[in-house]
Amino acid sequence: MKRIIVAGIGPGSAEDITPAVIDAVKKSDIVVGYKYYFQFIEPYLSEGCQCIDSGMKKERERAEQAFVYAEKGLTVTVISSGDSGIYGMAPLIYEMKEERGSDVDIVTLPGISAFQKAASLLGAPIGHDLCLISLSDLMTPWERIEKRIRAAAIGDFVTAVYNPKSHGRFWQLYRLVEVFLKEGRSPETPVGYVRQAGRPEQTVVLTTLGELDPEQVDMFTILIIGNSQTYIRKDKIITPRGYYRDGQETATKPGQQIMIESFRTIAGELQKQDWPLGHKWALLHAIHTTADFEMEQILYTDPNAVETLYEAVAAGKLKTIVTDVTMVASGIRKGALARLGIEAKCYLSDSRVPEMAASLGITRTQAGIRLAVEEHPDALFAFGNAPTALMELCDLIRKKKACPTGIIAAPVGFVHVKESKHQVKVFKDIPKIIVEGRKGGSNLAATLCNAILCYDDASQLKPGRDL
Repeated sequence: MKRIIVAGIGPGSAEDITPAVIDAVKKSDIVVGYKYYFQFIEPYLSEGCQCIDSGMKKERERAEQAFVYAEKGLTVTVISSGDSGIYGMAPLIYEMKEERGSDVDIVTLPGISAFQKAASLLGAPIGHDLCLISLSDLMTPWERIEKRIRAAAIGDFVTAVYNPKSHGRFWQLYRLVEVFLKEGRSPETPVGYVRQAGRPEQTVVLTTLGELDPEQVDMFTILIIGNSQTYIRKDKIITPRGYYRDGQETATKPGQQIMIESFRTIAGELQKQDWPLGHKWALLHAIHTTADFEMEQILYTDPNAVETLYEAVAAGKLKTIVTDVTMVASGIRKGALARLGIEAKCYLSDSRVPEMAASLGITRTQAGIRLAVEEHPDALFAFGNAPTALMELCDLIRKKKACPTGIIAAPVGFVHVKESKHQVKVFKDIPKIIVEGRKGGSNLAATLCNAILCYDDASQLKPGRDL
């Protein structure tokens, strides 16, 4: 029978070659392929089988040789690495059959693709809609490749990247990263890459889109870029099968779903895309609450402030949030407080406050902070209204009567507001989040508390768990 079997031999390891492909190789009179790949099938060749090899970029030559032998009545197997239909020989064989008007029978045998092997080594990064893009512009104009890259980024596809870099193709991966970030993909998006998947030289690396170093990548590497829901747990990348991981497709409440979409919109409109995750999480909450994109210029966070405060919550070290006014305490999500075992307290309604304020000639909010410090000197203090209360805390810290776990400084107004925020910056060892200038408010102070309490949702860009 005149037959060409087009077979994918997998990425390179013996266990990844399918039984059907092994059987085809064993029964072949001729095996045609790129010479590098013969080492992977050599154990299965029958006695007398002729191997016809060629170098890279000789695909058409290999296809022509396959037809010459098949048309003589020999059984020919054409091998490709991975799957023969994915950047492999199968399309060319079918095209050439039509071109030649050949009566050779074509059989295609699937193989494990390099991106599938890489995905299995990385964990489960391709659990949702995905696309494959080759950065090789040998047969496709770069302009068209870039359109596909942009579409993948906009469509929030998990994206596997073939042919990411070579000696002559040195800039294309840099451009892909630039396009993904420009189109709103977070710098924290998980990225995994595998070099020589399934072979003895195999290396597996987990990183993020913002931290990816294209210089560590070569032509033997497959990259997989996650979507907006992809996350890293320990040493594995996971993309949930559905966009929401609450156990069923409909588990996300409508209010949370709206909030998720709002956060995605805000993230895409930020002027700077590479904010550190903790700062960006606080920033998204601040803009979502105020619809004020000036927050990108005026929201200040100490390095790792959000992360550090969340770690204190998760470790059970932070048990109390003290607020200057009741509106701040009211805006902190009750579900989050209950879930984490935290109490939000405001001392304005404490019966001791009026007498203390009158006798000392201070504001009621100042008196409330003095009482709070006596009972909870290591609380997280959140200010959304009263600059005098924030200045009172600063004075108590200087006198070593208070040692807050953290400070959220967002008082609003025109008198002493800026000065109170300048004062709090002095305390370098206390994690701080500050809304600089005159702007602020109880709603801002509360939403910044909420950002801390749900920071473990930041990498998935999934706010609103406790709505």
